[in-house]
Amino acid sequence: MTNREFLNTIINANISDEITAQAQDMLAKMDARNAKRAATPSKRSVENEPIKERIVELLGNATELMTAPQVGEAIGVTTQKASALLRQMVEVGTLTSEEVKIPKKGKMKGYTLAEGAQYLDHEIAQ
Repeated sequence: MTNREFLNTIINANISDEITAQAQDMLAKMDARNAKRAATPSKRSVENEPIKERIVELLGNATELMTAPQVGEAIGVTTQKASALLRQMVEVGTLTSEEVKIPKKGKMKGYTLAEGAQYLDHEIAQ
């Protein structure tokens, strides 16, 4: 049972006005703490922002689709890190991806800047 479930059970049981009020207060504090935590970017997220900016710059100058290994090598990060950041950027609409055939490797995702993409509140010129 989570703390939230416990507090909601206490509130719904309506044991006494004082206990119900205390449980509601504790639940409100929990919600406020969670909202603050959700609004604050993580340390890792802050560290990744300069890398994402370099990815945008790299793909902005690219003449064709680039795969995660190519992006990773070009900006000096592992393929796994590049792949994770590229996926995040596709989810928010900064990049687009499509399947490309790589000789002797098979299909991989190729990435390019999304048309009219926004990054860090700035429109990306293409």
